[in-house]
Amino acid sequence: MRLVIARCSVDYVGRLTAHLPMAPRLILIKADNSVSIHADDRAFKPLNWMNPPCKLREDDGTWTVTHGKTGEKLILTIEEVLHDSSHELGVDPGLQKDGVEAHLQELLAEHITTLGDGWTLVRREYMTAIGPVDILCRDHLGGTVAVEIKRRGEIDGVEQLTRYLELLNRDPLLAPVKGIFAAQEIKPQARVLATDRGIGCVTLDYDALRGIEPENPTLF
Repeated sequence: MRLVIARCSVDYVGRLTAHLPMAPRLILIKADNSVSIHADDRAFKPLNWMNPPCKLREDDGTWTVTHGKTGEKLILTIEEVLHDSSHELGVDPGLQKDGVEAHLQELLAEHITTLGDGWTLVRREYMTAIGPVDILCRDHLGGTVAVEIKRRGEIDGVEQLTRYLELLNRDPLLAPVKGIFAAQEIKPQARVLATDRGIGCVTLDYDALRGIEPENPTLF
């Protein structure tokens, strides 16, 4: 991973355009060639980013990140580099979910039609530049749906799914992508936030789901 702190402005040029005026920012360049720009707030959410496959070209005072499939560009105008270092992190073992959460994911993937008749599984642990989506599937109309599964559904889980949806909807092969937030218990604040963002909420009955029969779904 390469960490660069620089005074820069950022322009995203593609299906939509966005501009960040000149300011000090952190630029992350990961081993998968993804590039993200961060401010010293907003927790972990980047200001802008480019997913792989992409290529970074560094010219004097201008960095251009070009997506290999869409041709969209992230253009960084560098006024001053304050820090530039590279670090080898190695292979990450990934997030270890607790037993119940992991089993919920396994069960729901096996019986994906409990979300709706005609739904099909694309895959579990669908990898993105910021981590794996628990389940990626398609609804009865063929639309892409990302499902985030928690034992207890809170606001941070909705935020996590929101970030995944932002990335997935940049992929023309998947977009438009809808989201479902699934948990054994969903906090009222999380449900309100999810609804406001157009994300569906599903309450999972773990004991019932363990004994589910294909013709008798008990997910609600």
